[in-house]
Amino acid sequence: MAILVTGGAGYIGGHMVLALLDAGEEVVVLDDLSTGFSWAVPKAATLIIGDMGDTAKLAAIFAEHRIEAIAHFAAKIVVPESVADPLLYYLNNTAKARALIETAVGAGIKRFIFSSTAAVYGEPEINPISEDAPPQPINPYGRSKLMVEWILEDVAKAKDFSYVALRYFNVAGADPAGRLGQSTPNATHLIKVAVQAALGQRQGMDIFGTDYPTPDGTCVRDYIHVSDLIAAHLLALAHLRNGGGSQVLNCGYGHGHSVREVVDVVKRVTGADFEMRLAGRRAGDPAMLLAGAERIRQRLGWKPRHDNLEEIVRQAYEWERKLPARKA
Repeated sequence: MAILVTGGAGYIGGHMVLALLDAGEEVVVLDDLSTGFSWAVPKAATLIIGDMGDTAKLAAIFAEHRIEAIAHFAAKIVVPESVADPLLYYLNNTAKARALIETAVGAGIKRFIFSSTAAVYGEPEINPISEDAPPQPINPYGRSKLMVEWILEDVAKAKDFSYVALRYFNVAGADPAGRLGQSTPNATHLIKVAVQAALGQRQGMDIFGTDYPTPDGTCVRDYIHVSDLIAAHLLALAHLRNGGGSQVLNCGYGHGHSVREVVDVVKRVTGADFEMRLAGRRAGDPAMLLAGAERIRQRLGWKPRHDNLEEIVRQAYEWERKLPARKA
């Protein structure tokens, strides 16, 4: 039996592919390569280039590869883009996910791991945020993901089907073994942008908003190492295989760093200075997002191993240094 990883040629999905292969699993990757890279998929996995909303292709994949479970990472993820083009996000993140779920249920696939987001919480009244906090997304990206959570919840009630939805906070860093990292050239992830500025690949960087109600006026986020995040996915898969019930769980450390703090760490780790331009707030950015992270520890036994901002930055920096040669 195989695991289907949608978006497995991308950043987070690619790390899932590596972890599954490391664990001896059979892996099939479905990716349209719009933001992913074929070179990021190891030869030990089967790469199928296609659209996750193509139900005929999905049915053929399910029949040919005996898919046991789906880890669904494929999505559009840029908040300002979602505000500017909401229909794109409702098509790609919601409508195509619905098609994927429907086709999976029709093929008898009973286990589903969903890449959700802390953006479902919107502007939380209390930080850290518990999974019991009412979802109040303030942008189409968060709404598009919350809709999929609702679909999964309703399908699980109606069918022999279980899922784990993992609400990511800010994912960062790179594979400690140096095999993969964030590779999208125009990515908006803060640590990648700052590392690129440190390497001279960008002419400095912008800080969007300095008047937030936070200690230094810049946004505060809970930065989780991508390897710790993927460890949670493997635990979720084991949970479902063992007959565990459906879960919605936060993935974060429970504490955060401001934009200014992150930039300071990047400068210290890289030894480089670069320009920081102060700009206005971006649409759809909440001031602070910190994970209430007790439930995932209790229910899945998750124990993070890389809760260190300097380690996260250092590995992101090393990946960025080798990336031009890797993509050549």
